[in-house]
Amino acid sequence: MLQIPGWSKIITALVLIAGLLIALPNALPDRALARLPSWLPHDRVNYGLDLQGGSYLLLQVDYDQVLKEKAEALTGEIRTALRKAQIPDADLSNTGDTVQVRVTDPARVAEAAKLIDQLNPSMQSSVLSVGAKQYDVTQSGGLFTLRMTDGFKTQTRAQVLQQSIEVVRRRIDEMGTREPTVTPSGNDRILVEVPGLQDPARLKELLGKTAKMTFRLVDEAADPNATTAPIGDEILPDISGPKGSPPGKIVVQRRIAVDGIHLTDATQSNDSQTGAPVVAFRFDSTGARQFGDVTKANVNHRFAIVLDKQVITAPNIQTPILGGSGQIIGNFTTQSANDLAILLRAGALPTNVPIIEERTVGAELGADSVKAGRLSAIAGLGLVTVFMILRYGLFGVFADVALTLNVVLLLAALTLFGATLTLPGIAGIVLTMGMAVDANVLIYERIREEQRNGRSILASIDTGFRRAMATIIDANMTHLIASLILFELGSGPVKGFAITLGVGIITSFFTAVMVTRLIVVTWLNAARPRKLAI
Repeated sequence: MLQIPGWSKIITALVLIAGLLIALPNALPDRALARLPSWLPHDRVNYGLDLQGGSYLLLQVDYDQVLKEKAEALTGEIRTALRKAQIPDADLSNTGDTVQVRVTDPARVAEAAKLIDQLNPSMQSSVLSVGAKQYDVTQSGGLFTLRMTDGFKTQTRAQVLQQSIEVVRRRIDEMGTREPTVTPSGNDRILVEVPGLQDPARLKELLGKTAKMTFRLVDEAADPNATTAPIGDEILPDISGPKGSPPGKIVVQRRIAVDGIHLTDATQSNDSQTGAPVVAFRFDSTGARQFGDVTKANVNHRFAIVLDKQVITAPNIQTPILGGSGQIIGNFTTQSANDLAILLRAGALPTNVPIIEERTVGAELGADSVKAGRLSAIAGLGLVTVFMILRYGLFGVFADVALTLNVVLLLAALTLFGATLTLPGIAGIVLTMGMAVDANVLIYERIREEQRNGRSILASIDTGFRRAMATIIDANMTHLIASLILFELGSGPVKGFAITLGVGIITSFFTAVMVTRLIVVTWLNAARPRKLAI
Protein backbone atom coordinates (compact mmCIF):
# COMPACT_ATOMS: atom_id res chain seq x y z
CA MET A 1 0.00 0.00 0.00
CA LEU A 2 2.86 2.38 0.84
CA GLN A 3 4.67 1.58 -2.40
CA ILE A 4 2.91 3.83 -4.92
CA PRO A 5 3.51 2.79 -8.56
CA GLY A 6 5.17 5.32 -10.82
CA TRP A 7 2.23 5.43 -13.23
CA SER A 8 -0.09 6.36 -10.33
CA LYS A 9 2.15 9.26 -9.37
CA ILE A 10 2.26 10.48 -12.96
CA ILE A 11 -1.52 10.33 -13.40
CA THR A 12 -2.11 12.13 -10.09
CA ALA A 13 0.38 14.85 -11.00
CA LEU A 14 -1.11 15.33 -14.48
CA VAL A 15 -4.65 15.60 -13.09
CA LEU A 16 -3.55 18.20 -10.52
CA ILE A 17 -1.58 20.25 -13.07
CA ALA A 18 -4.48 20.18 -15.55
CA GLY A 19 -6.91 21.18 -12.80
CA LEU A 20 -4.74 24.11 -11.73
CA LEU A 21 -4.41 25.39 -15.32
CA ILE A 22 -8.13 25.05 -16.10
CA ALA A 23 -9.21 26.70 -12.82
CA LEU A 24 -6.60 29.50 -13.04
CA PRO A 25 -8.69 31.93 -15.20
CA ASN A 26 -11.33 32.05 -12.46
CA ALA A 27 -8.81 33.62 -10.07
CA LEU A 28 -7.39 36.19 -12.52
CA PRO A 29 -8.78 39.66 -13.32
CA ASP A 30 -9.74 40.40 -16.91
CA ARG A 31 -6.53 42.29 -17.62
CA ALA A 32 -4.31 39.46 -16.41
CA LEU A 33 -6.43 36.88 -18.22
CA ALA A 34 -5.94 38.72 -21.52
CA ARG A 35 -2.16 38.44 -21.12
CA LEU A 36 -2.16 34.66 -20.80
CA PRO A 37 -0.69 32.74 -23.75
CA SER A 38 -3.28 31.55 -26.25
CA TRP A 39 -2.44 27.89 -25.59
CA LEU A 40 -3.54 28.16 -21.96
CA PRO A 41 -7.23 27.78 -20.99
CA HIS A 42 -9.18 31.05 -20.86
CA ASP A 43 -12.68 29.84 -19.97
CA ARG A 44 -14.32 30.66 -16.66
CA VAL A 45 -17.21 29.24 -14.71
CA ASN A 46 -20.51 30.66 -15.98
CA TYR A 47 -22.47 32.57 -13.35
CA GLY A 48 -26.15 31.86 -13.04
CA LEU A 49 -29.01 34.31 -12.99
CA ASP A 50 -28.78 34.93 -9.25
CA LEU A 51 -25.05 35.74 -9.43
CA GLN A 52 -24.80 38.06 -12.44
CA GLY A 53 -28.38 39.25 -12.84
CA GLY A 54 -30.64 38.68 -15.81
CA SER A 55 -34.17 37.72 -16.76
CA TYR A 56 -36.38 34.88 -15.55
CA LEU A 57 -39.48 33.86 -17.48
CA LEU A 58 -41.97 31.06 -16.88
CA LEU A 59 -43.95 30.02 -19.95
CA GLN A 60 -47.23 28.10 -20.06
CA VAL A 61 -47.70 25.57 -22.86
CA ASP A 62 -51.22 25.69 -24.32
CA TYR A 63 -51.97 22.02 -24.97
CA ASP A 64 -55.69 22.62 -25.66
CA GLN A 65 -54.82 24.61 -28.77
CA VAL A 66 -52.70 21.76 -30.14
CA LEU A 67 -55.42 19.16 -29.55
CA LYS A 68 -57.97 21.44 -31.18
CA GLU A 69 -55.74 21.98 -34.23
CA LYS A 70 -55.21 18.24 -34.62
CA ALA A 71 -58.97 17.70 -34.53
CA GLU A 72 -59.45 20.47 -37.11
CA ALA A 73 -56.81 18.89 -39.35
CA LEU A 74 -58.55 15.51 -39.11
CA THR A 75 -61.87 17.17 -39.92
CA GLY A 76 -60.38 18.63 -43.09
CA GLU A 77 -58.89 15.27 -44.11
CA ILE A 78 -62.23 13.49 -43.61
CA ARG A 79 -64.07 16.16 -45.60
CA THR A 80 -61.61 15.87 -48.48
CA ALA A 81 -61.77 12.05 -48.47
CA LEU A 82 -65.59 11.98 -48.43
CA ARG A 83 -65.84 14.48 -51.27
CA LYS A 84 -63.28 12.60 -53.32
CA ALA A 85 -65.27 9.38 -52.82
CA GLN A 86 -68.54 11.34 -53.46
CA ILE A 87 -70.00 10.22 -50.15
CA PRO A 88 -72.60 12.78 -48.96
CA ASP A 89 -72.37 14.04 -45.37
CA ALA A 90 -74.94 16.14 -43.57
CA ASP A 91 -72.78 17.30 -40.70
CA LEU A 92 -69.01 17.39 -40.17
CA SER A 93 -67.72 19.29 -37.16
CA ASN A 94 -65.16 19.25 -34.38
CA THR A 95 -65.34 20.40 -30.77
CA GLY A 96 -62.17 20.38 -28.71
CA ASP A 97 -60.52 17.01 -29.29
CA THR A 98 -63.64 15.35 -30.74
CA VAL A 99 -64.73 15.07 -34.39
CA GLN A 100 -68.24 14.12 -35.53
CA VAL A 101 -69.41 13.17 -39.01
CA ARG A 102 -72.88 12.08 -40.15
CA VAL A 103 -73.17 10.13 -43.41
CA THR A 104 -76.64 10.60 -44.93
CA ASP A 105 -76.57 7.72 -47.44
CA PRO A 106 -77.11 4.42 -45.52
CA ALA A 107 -75.65 2.45 -48.42
CA ARG A 108 -72.34 4.30 -48.13
CA VAL A 109 -71.88 4.04 -44.33
CA ALA A 110 -69.60 0.99 -44.51
CA GLU A 111 -67.45 2.66 -47.18
CA ALA A 112 -67.25 5.81 -45.05
CA ALA A 113 -66.22 3.74 -42.03
CA LYS A 114 -63.37 2.24 -44.03
CA LEU A 115 -62.18 5.70 -45.14
CA ILE A 116 -62.34 7.05 -41.59
CA ASP A 117 -60.36 4.08 -40.30
CA GLN A 118 -57.64 4.76 -42.89
CA LEU A 119 -57.42 8.38 -41.67
CA ASN A 120 -57.05 7.21 -38.05
CA PRO A 121 -53.51 5.75 -37.94
CA SER A 122 -51.88 3.93 -35.06
CA MET A 123 -49.74 5.87 -32.63
CA GLN A 124 -46.12 6.04 -33.71
CA SER A 125 -43.23 5.12 -31.39
CA SER A 126 -45.61 4.71 -28.49
CA VAL A 127 -44.81 2.62 -25.45
CA LEU A 128 -48.19 3.41 -23.97
CA SER A 129 -50.04 0.79 -26.00
CA VAL A 130 -48.64 -0.94 -29.06
CA GLY A 131 -50.89 -0.61 -32.11
CA ALA A 132 -53.38 1.72 -30.39
CA LYS A 133 -55.22 4.18 -32.62
CA GLN A 134 -54.99 7.93 -32.23
CA TYR A 135 -58.78 8.29 -31.95
CA ASP A 136 -61.46 6.08 -30.44
CA VAL A 137 -64.25 5.72 -33.02
CA THR A 138 -67.85 5.03 -32.04
CA GLN A 139 -70.63 4.54 -34.62
CA SER A 140 -74.37 4.93 -34.23
CA GLY A 141 -76.05 4.39 -37.58
CA GLY A 142 -74.50 6.94 -39.91
CA LEU A 143 -73.07 9.08 -37.08
CA PHE A 144 -69.34 8.63 -36.42
CA THR A 145 -67.72 10.13 -33.31
CA LEU A 146 -63.92 10.26 -33.12
CA ARG A 147 -62.52 11.11 -29.69
CA MET A 148 -58.77 11.47 -29.10
CA THR A 149 -57.39 8.68 -26.91
CA ASP A 150 -55.65 9.41 -23.60
CA GLY A 151 -52.50 7.72 -24.85
CA PHE A 152 -52.33 9.94 -27.93
CA LYS A 153 -52.95 13.02 -25.77
CA THR A 154 -50.06 12.06 -23.49
CA GLN A 155 -47.77 11.40 -26.44
CA THR A 156 -48.77 14.69 -28.10
CA ARG A 157 -48.18 16.69 -24.93
CA ALA A 158 -44.71 15.22 -24.45
CA GLN A 159 -43.80 15.98 -28.07
CA VAL A 160 -45.18 19.53 -27.90
CA LEU A 161 -43.30 20.29 -24.69
CA GLN A 162 -39.99 19.02 -26.08
CA GLN A 163 -40.47 20.80 -29.39
CA SER A 164 -41.38 24.05 -27.62
CA ILE A 165 -38.24 23.84 -25.46
CA GLU A 166 -36.04 23.33 -28.52
CA VAL A 167 -37.62 26.23 -30.43
CA VAL A 168 -37.37 28.56 -27.43
CA ARG A 169 -33.70 27.62 -26.99
CA ARG A 170 -32.94 28.24 -30.67
CA ARG A 171 -34.63 31.64 -30.60
CA ILE A 172 -32.64 32.72 -27.55
CA ASP A 173 -29.40 31.43 -29.11
CA GLU A 174 -30.12 33.46 -32.26
CA MET A 175 -30.14 36.61 -30.09
CA GLY A 176 -26.53 35.95 -29.18
CA THR A 177 -27.08 35.61 -25.44
CA ARG A 178 -24.67 33.45 -23.44
CA GLU A 179 -25.53 30.29 -21.57
CA PRO A 180 -29.34 30.52 -21.37
CA THR A 181 -31.15 27.90 -19.32
CA VAL A 182 -34.30 26.44 -20.88
CA THR A 183 -35.78 23.54 -18.93
CA PRO A 184 -39.21 21.97 -18.37
CA SER A 185 -40.96 22.91 -15.15
CA GLY A 186 -43.66 20.41 -14.34
CA ASN A 187 -45.74 18.92 -17.17
CA ASP A 188 -46.86 22.07 -18.95
CA ARG A 189 -44.39 24.88 -18.20
CA ILE A 190 -41.00 26.00 -19.49
CA LEU A 191 -38.47 27.81 -17.32
CA VAL A 192 -36.26 30.32 -19.14
CA GLU A 193 -33.28 31.99 -17.46
CA VAL A 194 -31.05 34.34 -19.45
CA PRO A 195 -28.12 35.59 -17.34
CA GLY A 196 -26.94 39.10 -18.14
CA LEU A 197 -30.16 40.15 -19.94
CA GLN A 198 -31.46 43.16 -18.02
CA ASP A 199 -34.18 44.21 -20.50
CA PRO A 200 -36.33 41.22 -21.50
CA ALA A 201 -38.70 43.22 -23.74
CA ARG A 202 -37.27 41.92 -27.02
CA LEU A 203 -36.98 38.39 -25.65
CA LYS A 204 -40.64 38.43 -24.60
CA GLU A 205 -41.63 39.68 -28.04
CA LEU A 206 -39.73 36.85 -29.73
CA LEU A 207 -41.10 34.19 -27.41
CA GLY A 208 -44.63 35.56 -27.59
CA LYS A 209 -45.03 34.63 -31.25
CA THR A 210 -45.60 31.13 -32.51
CA ALA A 211 -44.09 32.17 -35.89
CA LYS A 212 -46.21 29.67 -37.79
CA MET A 213 -45.85 30.77 -41.40
CA THR A 214 -47.91 29.49 -44.32
CA PHE A 215 -48.30 30.53 -47.95
CA ARG A 216 -51.90 30.56 -49.22
CA LEU A 217 -53.79 31.77 -52.27
CA VAL A 218 -56.15 34.73 -51.89
CA ASP A 219 -59.83 34.22 -52.78
CA GLU A 220 -60.17 37.36 -54.85
CA ALA A 221 -63.86 36.78 -55.55
CA ALA A 222 -64.89 36.65 -51.89
CA ASP A 223 -66.07 39.66 -49.88
CA PRO A 224 -63.66 40.27 -46.95
CA ASN A 225 -66.37 42.25 -45.13
CA ALA A 226 -68.84 39.37 -45.16
CA THR A 227 -70.01 37.88 -41.88
CA THR A 228 -68.79 34.39 -42.72
CA ALA A 229 -66.22 33.14 -45.19
CA PRO A 230 -67.12 30.81 -48.05
CA ILE A 231 -66.56 27.10 -47.51
CA GLY A 232 -62.86 26.32 -47.67
CA ASP A 233 -61.87 29.94 -47.00
CA GLU A 234 -60.90 31.99 -43.97
CA ILE A 235 -61.11 35.72 -43.21
CA LEU A 236 -57.85 36.97 -41.67
CA PRO A 237 -56.52 40.37 -40.56
CA ASP A 238 -54.41 42.09 -43.20
CA ILE A 239 -51.52 44.04 -41.66
CA SER A 240 -49.74 44.75 -44.94
CA GLY A 241 -51.00 48.34 -45.04
CA PRO A 242 -49.06 51.45 -44.01
CA LYS A 243 -47.51 51.37 -40.56
CA GLY A 244 -49.88 52.68 -37.90
CA SER A 245 -53.00 52.14 -39.99
CA PRO A 246 -55.69 49.77 -38.69
CA PRO A 247 -55.51 46.25 -40.14
CA GLY A 248 -57.86 45.39 -42.96
CA LYS A 249 -59.44 42.06 -43.86
CA ILE A 250 -58.60 39.56 -46.54
CA VAL A 251 -60.06 36.20 -47.56
CA VAL A 252 -57.56 33.38 -48.06
CA GLN A 253 -57.97 29.70 -48.77
CA ARG A 254 -57.74 27.39 -45.77
CA ARG A 255 -55.71 25.00 -47.88
CA ILE A 256 -52.01 25.63 -47.33
CA ALA A 257 -50.18 25.90 -50.64
CA VAL A 258 -46.70 25.83 -49.07
CA ASP A 259 -45.98 25.21 -45.40
CA GLY A 260 -43.37 27.29 -43.58
CA ILE A 261 -41.74 24.13 -42.24
CA HIS A 262 -39.97 23.87 -45.61
CA LEU A 263 -38.04 27.09 -44.98
CA THR A 264 -34.33 26.38 -44.60
CA ASP A 265 -33.03 29.92 -44.09
CA ALA A 266 -34.24 33.46 -43.51
CA THR A 267 -32.14 36.61 -43.25
CA GLN A 268 -32.72 40.35 -42.98
CA SER A 269 -31.87 42.05 -46.25
CA ASN A 270 -32.71 45.15 -48.27
CA ASP A 271 -34.80 45.43 -51.39
CA SER A 272 -32.60 45.96 -54.45
CA GLN A 273 -34.90 48.63 -55.87
CA THR A 274 -36.21 50.58 -52.89
CA GLY A 275 -33.57 49.78 -50.28
CA ALA A 276 -36.33 49.01 -47.75
CA PRO A 277 -35.71 46.26 -45.18
CA VAL A 278 -37.05 42.88 -46.30
CA VAL A 279 -36.73 39.26 -45.21
CA ALA A 280 -35.07 36.96 -47.74
CA PHE A 281 -36.00 33.29 -47.46
CA ARG A 282 -35.07 29.98 -49.05
CA PHE A 283 -36.96 26.67 -49.26
CA ASP A 284 -35.77 23.10 -49.18
CA SER A 285 -36.24 20.95 -52.28
CA THR A 286 -39.84 20.01 -51.41
CA GLY A 287 -40.81 23.58 -50.60
CA ALA A 288 -39.07 24.91 -53.71
CA ARG A 289 -41.01 22.48 -55.91
CA GLN A 290 -44.34 23.34 -54.26
CA PHE A 291 -43.62 27.07 -54.38
CA GLY A 292 -42.68 26.86 -58.06
CA ASP A 293 -45.80 24.84 -58.95
CA VAL A 294 -48.13 27.27 -57.16
CA THR A 295 -46.60 30.42 -58.63
CA LYS A 296 -46.52 28.85 -62.12
CA ALA A 297 -50.22 27.93 -61.97
CA ASN A 298 -51.42 31.24 -60.47
CA VAL A 299 -49.70 34.03 -62.39
CA ASN A 300 -51.56 37.37 -61.97
CA HIS A 301 -53.23 36.12 -58.80
CA ARG A 302 -52.50 37.21 -55.24
CA PHE A 303 -50.47 34.99 -52.94
CA ALA A 304 -50.72 35.64 -49.19
CA ILE A 305 -47.95 35.09 -46.66
CA VAL A 306 -49.66 34.30 -43.35
CA LEU A 307 -47.80 34.58 -40.05
CA ASP A 308 -49.63 33.58 -36.87
CA LYS A 309 -53.09 34.01 -38.44
CA GLN A 310 -52.23 37.43 -39.87
CA VAL A 311 -51.49 38.31 -43.50
CA ILE A 312 -48.23 40.26 -43.51
CA THR A 313 -48.15 40.66 -47.29
CA ALA A 314 -50.25 39.50 -50.25
CA PRO A 315 -48.40 40.39 -53.46
CA ASN A 316 -49.53 39.66 -57.00
CA ILE A 317 -47.68 36.78 -58.66
CA GLN A 318 -46.12 38.40 -61.74
CA THR A 319 -43.92 35.53 -62.92
CA PRO A 320 -43.30 31.95 -61.73
CA ILE A 321 -40.72 31.77 -58.93
CA LEU A 322 -38.74 28.60 -59.63
CA GLY A 323 -35.50 29.14 -57.72
CA GLY A 324 -36.82 28.13 -54.32
CA SER A 325 -36.13 31.54 -52.79
CA GLY A 326 -37.89 34.87 -52.44
CA GLN A 327 -38.36 37.80 -50.13
CA ILE A 328 -41.07 39.06 -47.81
CA ILE A 329 -41.84 42.74 -48.38
CA GLY A 330 -43.72 44.56 -45.64
CA ASN A 331 -43.60 47.63 -43.47
CA PHE A 332 -40.44 46.46 -41.74
CA THR A 333 -37.77 48.30 -39.86
CA THR A 334 -34.30 46.77 -39.84
CA GLN A 335 -34.95 45.46 -36.30
CA SER A 336 -38.38 43.99 -37.06
CA ALA A 337 -37.09 42.34 -40.25
CA ASN A 338 -34.19 40.84 -38.29
CA ASP A 339 -36.56 39.61 -35.55
CA LEU A 340 -38.82 37.96 -38.13
CA ALA A 341 -35.79 36.28 -39.71
CA ILE A 342 -34.78 34.97 -36.26
CA LEU A 343 -38.26 33.53 -35.72
CA LEU A 344 -38.29 31.82 -39.10
CA ARG A 345 -34.79 30.37 -38.69
CA ALA A 346 -35.58 29.04 -35.22
CA GLY A 347 -38.80 27.43 -36.38
CA ALA A 348 -42.40 27.69 -35.33
CA LEU A 349 -43.64 26.98 -31.86
CA PRO A 350 -46.23 24.19 -31.99
CA THR A 351 -48.57 26.22 -29.76
CA ASN A 352 -48.88 29.42 -27.80
CA VAL A 353 -46.54 29.76 -24.80
CA PRO A 354 -47.77 32.82 -22.87
CA ILE A 355 -45.57 34.24 -20.12
CA ILE A 356 -47.19 33.64 -16.73
CA GLU A 357 -44.32 34.82 -14.50
CA GLU A 358 -41.47 37.25 -15.03
CA ARG A 359 -38.61 38.38 -12.80
CA THR A 360 -35.52 40.48 -13.41
CA VAL A 361 -32.46 40.25 -11.16
CA GLY A 362 -30.30 43.38 -11.19
CA ALA A 363 -26.55 43.20 -11.76
CA GLU A 364 -25.84 44.88 -8.40
CA LEU A 365 -27.84 42.26 -6.52
CA GLY A 366 -25.94 39.57 -8.42
CA ALA A 367 -22.60 41.14 -7.46
CA ASP A 368 -23.67 41.16 -3.80
CA SER A 369 -24.56 37.47 -4.09
CA VAL A 370 -21.14 36.69 -5.57
CA LYS A 371 -19.44 38.55 -2.72
CA ALA A 372 -21.53 36.76 -0.09
CA GLY A 373 -20.89 33.39 -1.72
CA ARG A 374 -17.14 34.03 -1.88
CA LEU A 375 -17.03 35.01 1.80
CA SER A 376 -19.01 31.93 2.84
CA ALA A 377 -16.70 29.65 0.83
CA ILE A 378 -13.57 31.23 2.33
CA ALA A 379 -15.04 31.04 5.83
CA GLY A 380 -15.98 27.38 5.37
CA LEU A 381 -12.52 26.52 4.03
CA GLY A 382 -10.82 28.40 6.88
CA LEU A 383 -12.83 26.78 9.66
CA VAL A 384 -12.32 23.27 8.29
CA THR A 385 -8.60 23.96 7.87
CA VAL A 386 -8.19 25.17 11.46
CA PHE A 387 -10.15 22.24 12.87
CA MET A 388 -8.08 19.65 11.00
CA ILE A 389 -4.77 21.22 12.14
CA LEU A 390 -5.90 21.38 15.78
CA ARG A 391 -7.21 17.83 15.67
CA TYR A 392 -4.48 16.02 13.69
CA GLY A 393 -1.46 18.32 13.62
CA LEU A 394 0.85 17.70 10.66
CA PHE A 395 -1.55 15.16 9.21
CA GLY A 396 -4.22 17.86 9.42
CA VAL A 397 -2.00 20.03 7.23
CA PHE A 398 -1.81 17.16 4.72
CA ALA A 399 -5.61 16.96 4.72
CA ASP A 400 -5.88 20.74 4.25
CA VAL A 401 -3.58 20.62 1.22
CA ALA A 402 -5.74 17.87 -0.26
CA LEU A 403 -8.87 19.91 0.57
CA THR A 404 -7.51 22.99 -1.22
CA LEU A 405 -6.63 20.92 -4.26
CA ASN A 406 -10.13 19.42 -4.12
CA VAL A 407 -11.68 22.89 -4.40
CA VAL A 408 -9.38 23.64 -7.35
CA LEU A 409 -10.34 20.41 -9.12
CA LEU A 410 -14.03 21.05 -8.45
CA LEU A 411 -13.77 24.53 -9.96
CA ALA A 412 -11.82 23.13 -12.91
CA ALA A 413 -14.47 20.47 -13.55
CA LEU A 414 -17.29 23.04 -13.50
CA THR A 415 -15.30 25.21 -15.92
CA LEU A 416 -14.40 22.34 -18.23
CA PHE A 417 -17.97 21.08 -18.59
CA GLY A 418 -19.49 24.56 -18.96
CA ALA A 419 -21.64 24.24 -15.84
CA THR A 420 -23.48 27.29 -14.52
CA LEU A 421 -22.69 28.29 -10.95
CA THR A 422 -25.59 29.53 -8.82
CA LEU A 423 -26.05 30.39 -5.15
CA PRO A 424 -27.25 26.85 -4.37
CA GLY A 425 -24.18 25.66 -6.29
CA ILE A 426 -21.96 27.68 -3.95
CA ALA A 427 -23.80 26.03 -1.06
CA GLY A 428 -22.92 22.68 -2.62
CA ILE A 429 -19.24 23.70 -2.75
CA VAL A 430 -19.25 24.73 0.91
CA LEU A 431 -20.92 21.45 1.87
CA THR A 432 -18.36 19.57 -0.21
CA MET A 433 -15.57 21.16 1.83
CA GLY A 434 -16.91 19.62 4.99
CA MET A 435 -17.55 16.28 3.32
CA ALA A 436 -14.13 16.25 1.63
CA VAL A 437 -12.27 15.79 4.92
CA ASP A 438 -14.58 12.96 6.03
CA ALA A 439 -12.38 10.46 4.24
CA ASN A 440 -9.25 11.88 5.91
CA VAL A 441 -10.93 11.66 9.31
CA LEU A 442 -11.82 8.01 8.69
CA ILE A 443 -8.25 7.21 7.61
CA TYR A 444 -6.61 9.07 10.50
CA GLU A 445 -8.88 7.57 13.14
CA ARG A 446 -8.18 4.11 11.74
CA ILE A 447 -4.43 4.83 11.91
CA ARG A 448 -4.81 5.91 15.54
CA GLU A 449 -6.69 2.73 16.34
CA GLU A 450 -3.96 0.60 14.76
CA GLN A 451 -1.32 2.47 16.79
CA ARG A 452 -3.22 1.77 20.00
CA ASN A 453 -3.21 -1.90 19.03
CA GLY A 454 0.57 -1.80 19.04
CA ARG A 455 1.34 -1.77 15.33
CA SER A 456 4.39 0.01 13.91
CA ILE A 457 4.22 3.36 12.09
CA LEU A 458 4.34 1.82 8.61
CA ALA A 459 1.91 -0.96 9.49
CA SER A 460 -0.53 1.52 11.11
CA ILE A 461 -0.54 3.82 8.07
CA ASP A 462 -0.80 0.94 5.62
CA THR A 463 -3.66 -0.70 7.51
CA GLY A 464 -5.38 2.65 8.14
CA PHE A 465 -5.56 3.50 4.45
CA ARG A 466 -6.52 -0.01 3.41
CA ARG A 467 -9.24 -0.69 5.96
CA ALA A 468 -10.81 2.76 5.71
CA MET A 469 -11.28 2.37 1.94
CA ALA A 470 -14.49 0.32 2.10
CA THR A 471 -16.14 2.82 4.47
CA ILE A 472 -15.03 5.75 2.31
CA ILE A 473 -16.48 4.15 -0.82
CA ASP A 474 -19.80 3.40 0.92
CA ALA A 475 -20.11 6.95 2.27
CA ASN A 476 -19.30 8.57 -1.07
CA MET A 477 -21.64 6.27 -2.99
CA THR A 478 -24.60 7.14 -0.77
CA HIS A 479 -23.86 10.85 -1.17
CA LEU A 480 -23.48 10.44 -4.93
CA ILE A 481 -26.80 8.59 -5.19
CA ALA A 482 -28.48 11.40 -3.24
CA SER A 483 -27.03 14.02 -5.60
CA LEU A 484 -28.21 12.03 -8.64
CA ILE A 485 -31.74 11.84 -7.22
CA LEU A 486 -31.72 15.59 -6.58
CA PHE A 487 -30.53 16.24 -10.13
CA GLU A 488 -33.13 13.93 -11.68
CA LEU A 489 -36.15 15.09 -9.66
CA GLY A 490 -35.17 18.70 -9.02
CA SER A 491 -35.19 21.72 -11.31
CA GLY A 492 -33.41 25.05 -11.51
CA PRO A 493 -31.48 25.82 -8.31
CA VAL A 494 -31.85 22.26 -7.01
CA LYS A 495 -30.08 20.94 -10.12
CA GLY A 496 -27.26 23.46 -9.59
CA PHE A 497 -26.81 22.25 -6.04
CA ALA A 498 -26.88 18.60 -7.16
CA ILE A 499 -24.26 19.17 -9.87
CA THR A 500 -21.71 20.82 -7.58
CA LEU A 501 -22.38 18.26 -4.85
CA GLY A 502 -21.95 15.32 -7.22
CA VAL A 503 -18.78 16.67 -8.85
CA GLY A 504 -17.42 17.57 -5.40
CA ILE A 505 -17.93 14.01 -4.16
CA ILE A 506 -15.89 12.63 -7.07
CA THR A 507 -13.04 15.15 -6.68
CA SER A 508 -12.97 14.74 -2.89
CA PHE A 509 -12.64 10.96 -3.24
CA PHE A 510 -9.70 11.45 -5.61
CA THR A 511 -7.90 13.96 -3.38
CA ALA A 512 -8.52 12.05 -0.14
CA VAL A 513 -7.40 8.68 -1.47
CA MET A 514 -4.79 9.52 -4.11
CA VAL A 515 -3.41 12.92 -3.11
CA THR A 516 -3.36 12.47 0.67
CA ARG A 517 -1.78 9.02 0.33
CA LEU A 518 0.88 10.42 -2.02
CA ILE A 519 1.67 13.24 0.41
CA VAL A 520 1.87 10.91 3.42
CA VAL A 521 4.09 8.37 1.63
CA THR A 522 6.38 11.13 0.32
CA TRP A 523 6.69 12.56 3.84
CA LEU A 524 7.44 9.12 5.34
CA ASN A 525 10.19 8.45 2.82
CA ALA A 526 11.75 11.88 3.37
CA ALA A 527 11.39 12.33 7.17
CA ARG A 528 11.51 8.69 8.35
CA PRO A 529 9.88 9.59 11.70
CA ARG A 530 10.37 7.37 14.76
CA LYS A 531 7.09 8.50 16.29
CA LEU A 532 3.77 9.20 14.61
CA ALA A 533 2.18 12.37 16.00
CA ILE A 534 -1.40 12.24 14.80
